Amino acid sequence: MSTRTAAVVGRTLGSLRDNRAFRLLWISNLFFFGGVWTQTLVLGWLAWETTHSDFLVAVFGAVRLAPLLLGPFSGAFADRHNRVRLLVIACSWALTAASVVAALASLGKASYWVLLMGGLALGLAQSPSQPARASLVLDLVGRQNLSNANALNSMALNMTQVIGPAAGGLMINSLGAPATLWVSTIWYAISLVMLFPLRGHGRLVREHAGSSIRMVTSGLREICRNRLASTVLLVTLAANTLLWPIAQSFMPVFAQESLGLDAAGLGWLLTCGGIGGLAGSLVIAGLGDFRFKGGLFVVGTAVWGTMWSLFALSRSPAASFVLMAAIGVMSAAFGVLQTTLLLMTTDVHLHGRALGVQELAIGIMPVASLAIGAFAQHYGVSTTTFVSAVLLVLLMLVLAAWTPQLLRYGGSLPTEEKAAG
Repeated sequence: MSTRTAAVVGRTLGSLRDNRAFRLLWISNLFFFGGVWTQTLVLGWLAWETTHSDFLVAVFGAVRLAPLLLGPFSGAFADRHNRVRLLVIACSWALTAASVVAALASLGKASYWVLLMGGLALGLAQSPSQPARASLVLDLVGRQNLSNANALNSMALNMTQVIGPAAGGLMINSLGAPATLWVSTIWYAISLVMLFPLRGHGRLVREHAGSSIRMVTSGLREICRNRLASTVLLVTLAANTLLWPIAQSFMPVFAQESLGLDAAGLGWLLTCGGIGGLAGSLVIAGLGDFRFKGGLFVVGTAVWGTMWSLFALSRSPAASFVLMAAIGVMSAAFGVLQTTLLLMTTDVHLHGRALGVQELAIGIMPVASLAIGAFAQHYGVSTTTFVSAVLLVLLMLVLAAWTPQLLRYGGSLPTEEKAAG
Protein backbone atom coordinates (compact mmCIF):
# COMPACT_ATOMS: atom_id res chain seq x y z
CA MET A 1 0.00 0.00 0.00
CA SER A 2 1.42 3.37 -1.00
CA THR A 3 1.93 6.15 1.54
CA ARG A 4 -0.79 8.21 -0.09
CA THR A 5 -3.29 5.34 -0.03
CA ALA A 6 -2.44 4.61 3.60
CA ALA A 7 -3.07 8.26 4.45
CA VAL A 8 -6.48 8.19 2.77
CA VAL A 9 -7.44 4.98 4.57
CA GLY A 10 -6.19 6.40 7.86
CA ARG A 11 -8.24 9.58 7.39
CA THR A 12 -11.33 7.59 6.41
CA LEU A 13 -11.15 5.29 9.45
CA GLY A 14 -9.73 7.93 11.79
CA SER A 15 -12.44 7.88 14.46
CA LEU A 16 -12.41 4.08 14.61
CA ARG A 17 -8.63 3.86 14.75
CA ASP A 18 -8.00 6.54 17.35
CA ASN A 19 -10.99 6.34 19.71
CA ARG A 20 -11.64 3.08 21.59
CA ALA A 21 -14.96 4.26 23.05
CA PHE A 22 -16.32 5.17 19.63
CA ARG A 23 -15.01 1.86 18.26
CA LEU A 24 -17.07 -0.05 20.85
CA LEU A 25 -20.17 2.02 20.07
CA TRP A 26 -19.63 1.43 16.35
CA ILE A 27 -19.44 -2.35 16.83
CA SER A 28 -22.54 -2.24 19.03
CA ASN A 29 -24.38 -0.27 16.33
CA LEU A 30 -23.23 -2.76 13.69
CA PHE A 31 -24.84 -5.70 15.48
CA PHE A 32 -27.87 -3.77 16.71
CA PHE A 33 -28.85 -2.62 13.23
CA GLY A 34 -27.96 -6.03 11.86
CA GLY A 35 -30.68 -7.39 14.11
CA VAL A 36 -33.07 -4.61 13.08
CA TRP A 37 -32.57 -5.23 9.33
CA THR A 38 -32.92 -8.99 9.64
CA GLN A 39 -36.02 -8.82 11.81
CA THR A 40 -37.65 -6.09 9.68
CA LEU A 41 -37.09 -8.10 6.50
CA VAL A 42 -38.55 -11.29 7.96
CA LEU A 43 -41.56 -9.64 9.59
CA GLY A 44 -42.31 -7.60 6.46
CA TRP A 45 -42.05 -10.69 4.26
CA LEU A 46 -44.33 -12.66 6.58
CA ALA A 47 -46.84 -9.77 6.63
CA TRP A 48 -47.01 -9.85 2.82
CA GLU A 49 -47.15 -13.66 2.67
CA THR A 50 -49.92 -13.70 5.29
CA THR A 51 -52.14 -10.98 3.78
CA HIS A 52 -51.09 -10.28 0.14
CA SER A 53 -52.44 -6.78 0.75
CA ASP A 54 -50.52 -3.60 -0.10
CA PHE A 55 -52.52 -1.73 2.52
CA LEU A 56 -51.96 -4.23 5.34
CA VAL A 57 -48.24 -4.25 4.57
CA ALA A 58 -48.42 -0.45 4.87
CA VAL A 59 -50.22 -0.84 8.22
CA PHE A 60 -47.39 -3.09 9.40
CA GLY A 61 -44.87 -0.44 8.32
CA ALA A 62 -46.87 2.27 10.11
CA VAL A 63 -47.01 0.30 13.36
CA ARG A 64 -43.32 -0.56 13.07
CA LEU A 65 -42.46 3.15 12.78
CA ALA A 66 -45.05 4.57 15.21
CA PRO A 67 -42.56 4.94 18.13
CA LEU A 68 -40.82 7.66 16.11
CA LEU A 69 -43.62 9.95 17.31
CA LEU A 70 -42.05 9.78 20.78
CA GLY A 71 -38.99 11.60 19.39
CA PRO A 72 -39.23 14.93 21.28
CA PHE A 73 -39.60 13.18 24.63
CA SER A 74 -36.83 10.72 23.74
CA GLY A 75 -34.64 13.73 22.99
CA ALA A 76 -35.47 15.31 26.34
CA PHE A 77 -34.51 12.02 28.01
CA ALA A 78 -31.20 12.05 26.13
CA ASP A 79 -30.51 15.58 27.45
CA ARG A 80 -31.24 14.72 31.07
CA HIS A 81 -30.14 11.05 31.49
CA ASN A 82 -26.99 9.05 30.91
CA ARG A 83 -27.02 8.20 27.20
CA VAL A 84 -25.17 4.90 27.50
CA ARG A 85 -27.65 3.69 30.11
CA LEU A 86 -30.52 4.53 27.74
CA LEU A 87 -28.86 2.46 24.99
CA VAL A 88 -28.38 -0.50 27.33
CA ILE A 89 -32.09 -0.43 28.20
CA ALA A 90 -33.10 -0.20 24.52
CA CYS A 91 -30.83 -3.07 23.48
CA SER A 92 -32.06 -5.25 26.34
CA TRP A 93 -35.64 -4.60 25.25
CA ALA A 94 -34.79 -5.51 21.65
CA LEU A 95 -33.19 -8.75 22.79
CA THR A 96 -36.24 -9.70 24.87
CA ALA A 97 -38.79 -8.73 22.20
CA ALA A 98 -36.92 -10.54 19.42
CA SER A 99 -36.75 -13.70 21.52
CA VAL A 100 -40.50 -13.66 22.17
CA VAL A 101 -41.39 -13.14 18.48
CA ALA A 102 -38.93 -15.84 17.38
CA ALA A 103 -40.41 -18.27 19.92
CA LEU A 104 -43.97 -17.61 18.72
CA ALA A 105 -42.90 -18.05 15.10
CA SER A 106 -41.19 -21.32 16.00
CA LEU A 107 -44.48 -22.52 17.55
CA GLY A 108 -46.43 -21.59 14.41
CA LYS A 109 -48.32 -18.79 16.16
CA ALA A 110 -47.00 -15.83 14.13
CA SER A 111 -50.36 -14.43 12.98
CA TYR A 112 -50.62 -11.02 11.35
CA TRP A 113 -51.39 -9.50 14.76
CA VAL A 114 -48.28 -11.08 16.24
CA LEU A 115 -46.28 -9.60 13.38
CA LEU A 116 -47.78 -6.16 14.11
CA MET A 117 -46.84 -6.41 17.78
CA GLY A 118 -43.37 -7.63 16.81
CA GLY A 119 -42.93 -4.63 14.53
CA LEU A 120 -44.09 -2.29 17.30
CA ALA A 121 -41.67 -3.88 19.78
CA LEU A 122 -38.82 -3.48 17.31
CA GLY A 123 -39.73 0.17 16.80
CA LEU A 124 -39.81 0.77 20.57
CA ALA A 125 -36.28 -0.61 20.83
CA GLN A 126 -34.88 1.38 17.92
CA SER A 127 -36.55 4.74 17.52
CA PRO A 128 -36.68 6.22 21.05
CA SER A 129 -32.99 5.38 21.54
CA GLN A 130 -31.81 7.25 18.45
CA PRO A 131 -31.36 10.73 20.03
CA ALA A 132 -29.15 9.19 22.71
CA ARG A 133 -27.26 7.10 20.14
CA ALA A 134 -26.58 10.04 17.80
CA SER A 135 -25.72 12.63 20.45
CA LEU A 136 -23.37 10.17 22.18
CA VAL A 137 -21.22 10.19 19.02
CA LEU A 138 -20.42 13.90 19.49
CA ASP A 139 -19.67 13.25 23.17
CA LEU A 140 -17.11 10.60 22.19
CA VAL A 141 -15.35 12.11 19.15
CA GLY A 142 -15.76 15.89 19.31
CA ARG A 143 -16.96 18.40 16.74
CA GLN A 144 -14.05 18.22 14.29
CA ASN A 145 -14.41 14.44 13.86
CA LEU A 146 -18.22 14.41 13.84
CA SER A 147 -18.69 14.16 10.07
CA ASN A 148 -16.18 11.30 9.86
CA ALA A 149 -17.73 9.45 12.82
CA ASN A 150 -21.29 9.83 11.51
CA ALA A 151 -20.16 8.59 8.10
CA LEU A 152 -18.58 5.55 9.76
CA ASN A 153 -21.80 4.95 11.67
CA SER A 154 -23.70 5.17 8.42
CA MET A 155 -21.19 2.74 6.95
CA ALA A 156 -21.99 0.31 9.77
CA LEU A 157 -25.70 0.69 9.04
CA ASN A 158 -25.13 0.04 5.36
CA MET A 159 -22.92 -2.96 6.11
CA THR A 160 -25.85 -4.45 8.01
CA GLN A 161 -28.08 -3.57 5.05
CA VAL A 162 -25.66 -5.47 2.80
CA ILE A 163 -25.39 -8.52 5.04
CA GLY A 164 -28.73 -8.60 6.86
CA PRO A 165 -31.23 -8.67 3.95
CA ALA A 166 -29.14 -11.01 1.79
CA ALA A 167 -28.55 -13.41 4.67
CA GLY A 168 -32.16 -13.01 5.82
CA GLY A 169 -33.58 -13.76 2.37
CA LEU A 170 -31.36 -16.81 1.94
CA MET A 171 -32.20 -18.09 5.42
CA ILE A 172 -35.94 -17.65 4.85
CA ASN A 173 -35.64 -19.85 1.77
CA SER A 174 -33.34 -22.45 3.31
CA LEU A 175 -34.07 -22.49 7.07
CA GLY A 176 -37.42 -20.72 7.43
CA ALA A 177 -38.51 -17.50 9.12
CA PRO A 178 -38.23 -18.67 12.78
CA ALA A 179 -34.53 -19.56 12.45
CA THR A 180 -33.89 -16.22 10.77
CA LEU A 181 -35.58 -14.40 13.64
CA TRP A 182 -33.40 -16.25 16.15
CA VAL A 183 -30.33 -14.86 14.36
CA SER A 184 -31.46 -11.34 15.22
CA THR A 185 -31.56 -12.24 18.92
CA ILE A 186 -27.90 -13.25 18.76
CA TRP A 187 -26.95 -9.96 17.10
CA TYR A 188 -28.81 -7.96 19.77
CA ALA A 189 -26.95 -9.90 22.48
CA ILE A 190 -23.57 -9.04 20.98
CA SER A 191 -24.62 -5.38 20.67
CA LEU A 192 -25.54 -5.31 24.36
CA VAL A 193 -22.19 -6.78 25.44
CA MET A 194 -20.31 -4.07 23.51
CA LEU A 195 -22.13 -1.32 25.43
CA PHE A 196 -21.07 -2.41 28.92
CA PRO A 197 -17.49 -0.97 28.75
CA LEU A 198 -18.99 2.45 27.81
CA ARG A 199 -20.88 2.91 31.07
CA GLY A 200 -18.46 5.63 32.20
CA HIS A 201 -19.33 7.75 29.16
CA GLY A 202 -22.45 9.59 28.07
CA ARG A 203 -22.63 11.95 31.02
CA LEU A 204 -24.81 15.05 30.98
CA VAL A 205 -23.50 18.33 29.57
CA ARG A 206 -25.49 20.15 32.23
CA GLU A 207 -28.30 19.29 34.59
CA HIS A 208 -31.86 19.95 33.43
CA ALA A 209 -34.21 20.53 36.35
CA GLY A 210 -37.39 21.32 34.41
CA SER A 211 -40.10 18.88 33.42
CA SER A 212 -39.84 16.93 30.17
CA ILE A 213 -42.75 18.89 28.70
CA ARG A 214 -41.09 22.21 29.51
CA MET A 215 -37.81 20.98 28.05
CA VAL A 216 -39.56 19.91 24.85
CA THR A 217 -41.42 23.21 24.38
CA SER A 218 -38.37 25.37 25.12
CA GLY A 219 -36.30 23.28 22.74
CA LEU A 220 -38.88 23.62 19.98
CA ARG A 221 -38.87 27.40 20.37
CA GLU A 222 -35.08 27.56 20.03
CA ILE A 223 -35.05 25.30 16.99
CA CYS A 224 -37.82 27.27 15.23
CA ARG A 225 -35.73 30.44 15.59
CA ASN A 226 -32.75 28.72 13.94
CA ARG A 227 -33.17 28.97 10.14
CA LEU A 228 -30.42 26.48 9.26
CA ALA A 229 -31.57 23.84 11.73
CA SER A 230 -35.20 24.32 10.70
CA THR A 231 -34.36 23.80 7.03
CA VAL A 232 -32.36 20.65 7.79
CA LEU A 233 -35.41 19.32 9.65
CA LEU A 234 -37.72 20.25 6.76
CA VAL A 235 -35.53 18.23 4.37
CA THR A 236 -35.78 15.31 6.79
CA LEU A 237 -39.56 15.75 6.98
CA ALA A 238 -39.93 15.85 3.19
CA ALA A 239 -37.81 12.73 2.62
CA ASN A 240 -39.59 10.77 5.32
CA THR A 241 -43.01 11.80 4.07
CA LEU A 242 -42.46 11.00 0.42
CA LEU A 243 -39.87 8.24 -0.05
CA TRP A 244 -38.69 6.52 3.12
CA PRO A 245 -42.15 4.93 3.72
CA ILE A 246 -41.81 3.30 0.31
CA ALA A 247 -38.28 2.08 1.05
CA GLN A 248 -39.37 0.72 4.45
CA SER A 249 -42.69 -0.88 3.52
CA PHE A 250 -43.04 -1.62 -0.18
CA MET A 251 -39.87 -3.35 -1.29
CA PRO A 252 -41.52 -6.81 -1.01
CA VAL A 253 -44.27 -5.53 -3.32
CA PHE A 254 -41.74 -4.17 -5.85
CA ALA A 255 -39.82 -7.45 -5.70
CA GLN A 256 -42.82 -9.68 -6.41
CA GLU A 257 -45.17 -7.56 -8.52
CA SER A 258 -42.79 -5.42 -10.61
CA LEU A 259 -39.67 -7.59 -10.82
CA GLY A 260 -40.83 -11.18 -10.21
CA LEU A 261 -38.28 -11.85 -7.43
CA ASP A 262 -38.53 -14.32 -4.56
CA ALA A 263 -37.37 -13.74 -0.96
CA ALA A 264 -33.72 -14.26 -1.89
CA GLY A 265 -34.11 -11.80 -4.77
CA LEU A 266 -35.62 -9.26 -2.39
CA GLY A 267 -32.66 -9.73 -0.09
CA TRP A 268 -30.21 -9.11 -2.94
CA LEU A 269 -32.16 -6.04 -4.08
CA LEU A 270 -31.84 -4.54 -0.61
CA THR A 271 -28.22 -5.64 -0.49
CA CYS A 272 -27.50 -3.56 -3.62
CA GLY A 273 -28.89 -0.55 -1.77
CA GLY A 274 -26.67 -1.38 1.18
CA ILE A 275 -23.55 -1.68 -1.02
CA GLY A 276 -24.31 1.71 -2.55
CA GLY A 277 -24.89 3.24 0.87
CA LEU A 278 -21.65 1.74 2.12
CA ALA A 279 -19.75 3.25 -0.81
CA GLY A 280 -21.36 6.66 -0.29
CA SER A 281 -20.58 6.61 3.44
CA LEU A 282 -16.94 5.72 2.77
CA VAL A 283 -16.63 8.69 0.41
CA ILE A 284 -18.07 11.08 3.00
CA ALA A 285 -15.87 9.60 5.75
CA GLY A 286 -12.83 10.13 3.52
CA LEU A 287 -13.74 13.78 2.99
CA GLY A 288 -13.33 14.44 6.71
CA ASP A 289 -14.26 17.94 7.88
CA PHE A 290 -15.10 19.18 4.37
CA ARG A 291 -16.73 22.41 3.16
CA PHE A 292 -20.24 22.69 1.70
CA LYS A 293 -21.78 19.97 3.85
CA GLY A 294 -25.15 21.68 3.46
CA GLY A 295 -24.85 21.77 -0.33
CA LEU A 296 -24.09 18.05 -0.53
CA PHE A 297 -27.02 17.38 1.78
CA VAL A 298 -29.62 19.25 -0.30
CA VAL A 299 -28.30 18.38 -3.77
CA GLY A 300 -27.63 14.76 -2.80
CA THR A 301 -31.19 14.39 -1.51
CA ALA A 302 -32.53 15.77 -4.82
CA VAL A 303 -30.42 13.30 -6.82
CA TRP A 304 -31.59 10.51 -4.49
CA GLY A 305 -35.19 11.39 -5.38
CA THR A 306 -34.30 11.33 -9.09
CA MET A 307 -32.88 7.82 -8.76
CA TRP A 308 -36.08 6.65 -7.05
CA SER A 309 -38.17 8.02 -9.94
CA LEU A 310 -36.12 5.93 -12.39
CA PHE A 311 -36.39 2.86 -10.16
CA ALA A 312 -40.17 3.23 -10.13
CA LEU A 313 -40.22 3.02 -13.95
CA SER A 314 -37.93 -0.02 -14.18
CA ARG A 315 -39.24 -3.50 -14.97
CA SER A 316 -35.82 -5.09 -15.46
CA PRO A 317 -34.30 -6.84 -12.41
CA ALA A 318 -30.75 -6.07 -13.63
CA ALA A 319 -31.50 -2.37 -14.12
CA SER A 320 -33.30 -2.26 -10.78
CA PHE A 321 -30.29 -3.73 -8.96
CA VAL A 322 -28.06 -1.02 -10.48
CA LEU A 323 -30.56 1.74 -9.68
CA MET A 324 -30.91 0.49 -6.11
CA ALA A 325 -27.12 0.70 -5.71
CA ALA A 326 -27.24 4.31 -7.00
CA ILE A 327 -30.08 5.04 -4.58
CA GLY A 328 -27.88 3.70 -1.78
CA VAL A 329 -24.96 5.94 -2.79
CA MET A 330 -27.09 9.08 -2.75
CA SER A 331 -28.91 8.09 0.41
CA ALA A 332 -25.58 8.48 2.23
CA ALA A 333 -25.58 12.23 1.55
CA PHE A 334 -28.99 12.46 3.21
CA GLY A 335 -28.51 9.90 5.96
CA VAL A 336 -25.06 11.00 7.18
CA LEU A 337 -25.45 14.74 6.88
CA GLN A 338 -28.95 15.21 8.29
CA THR A 339 -27.65 14.32 11.77
CA THR A 340 -24.24 15.95 11.32
CA LEU A 341 -25.77 19.26 10.22
CA LEU A 342 -28.41 19.24 12.95
CA LEU A 343 -25.75 18.76 15.64
CA MET A 344 -23.53 21.44 14.09
CA THR A 345 -26.28 24.05 13.73
CA THR A 346 -27.61 23.73 17.31
CA ASP A 347 -26.06 24.43 20.72
CA VAL A 348 -24.70 21.56 22.81
CA HIS A 349 -27.38 21.75 25.53
CA LEU A 350 -30.03 21.31 22.82
CA HIS A 351 -28.61 18.31 20.98
CA GLY A 352 -30.81 15.60 22.45
CA ARG A 353 -34.00 17.59 21.87
CA ALA A 354 -32.96 18.62 18.35
CA LEU A 355 -32.39 14.97 17.53
CA GLY A 356 -35.73 14.20 19.16
CA VAL A 357 -37.45 16.66 16.81
CA GLN A 358 -35.61 14.91 13.98
CA GLU A 359 -37.13 11.64 15.18
CA LEU A 360 -40.55 13.32 15.14
CA ALA A 361 -39.93 14.43 11.55
CA ILE A 362 -39.00 10.84 10.74
CA GLY A 363 -42.09 9.81 12.69
CA ILE A 364 -44.31 11.15 9.93
CA MET A 365 -43.62 7.82 8.23
CA PRO A 366 -46.43 5.85 9.93
CA VAL A 367 -49.04 8.36 8.74
CA ALA A 368 -47.35 8.75 5.37
CA SER A 369 -47.17 4.95 4.98
CA LEU A 370 -50.93 4.68 5.39
CA ALA A 371 -51.61 7.49 2.92
CA ILE A 372 -49.13 6.13 0.39
CA GLY A 373 -50.48 2.61 0.91
CA ALA A 374 -54.02 3.77 0.16
CA PHE A 375 -52.78 5.61 -2.94
CA ALA A 376 -50.78 2.58 -4.06
CA GLN A 377 -53.81 0.31 -3.60
CA HIS A 378 -55.62 2.31 -6.33
CA TYR A 379 -52.80 3.47 -8.62
CA GLY A 380 -50.02 0.95 -8.01
CA VAL A 381 -46.73 1.13 -6.16
CA SER A 382 -44.73 2.18 -9.24
CA THR A 383 -46.91 5.21 -10.05
CA THR A 384 -47.02 6.19 -6.38
CA THR A 385 -43.23 6.01 -6.07
CA PHE A 386 -42.65 8.05 -9.24
CA VAL A 387 -44.98 10.85 -8.11
CA SER A 388 -43.46 10.91 -4.62
CA ALA A 389 -39.91 11.06 -5.99
CA VAL A 390 -40.69 13.96 -8.33
CA LEU A 391 -42.37 15.87 -5.49
CA LEU A 392 -39.26 15.41 -3.31
CA VAL A 393 -37.00 16.86 -6.02
CA LEU A 394 -39.28 19.89 -6.39
CA LEU A 395 -39.31 20.45 -2.63
CA MET A 396 -35.50 20.39 -2.52
CA LEU A 397 -35.45 23.21 -5.08
CA VAL A 398 -37.89 25.23 -2.95
CA LEU A 399 -35.90 24.72 0.27
CA ALA A 400 -32.62 25.62 -1.48
CA ALA A 401 -34.20 28.89 -2.61
CA TRP A 402 -35.64 29.54 0.88
CA THR A 403 -32.35 29.01 2.76
CA PRO A 404 -29.50 29.49 0.26
CA GLN A 405 -26.98 29.83 3.12
CA LEU A 406 -27.45 26.11 3.83
CA LEU A 407 -25.90 25.30 0.43
CA ARG A 408 -22.70 27.07 1.56
CA TYR A 409 -22.71 25.83 5.16
CA GLY A 410 -19.57 23.99 6.20
CA GLY A 411 -19.92 23.57 9.97
CA SER A 412 -19.46 26.84 11.84
CA LEU A 413 -20.64 26.95 15.44
CA PRO A 414 -24.18 28.21 16.04
CA THR A 415 -22.80 31.24 17.89
CA GLU A 416 -20.50 32.02 14.96
CA GLU A 417 -23.43 31.73 12.57
CA LYS A 418 -25.46 34.17 14.64
CA ALA A 419 -22.58 36.61 14.78
CA ALA A 420 -22.12 36.38 11.02
CA GLY A 421 -25.86 37.08 10.53
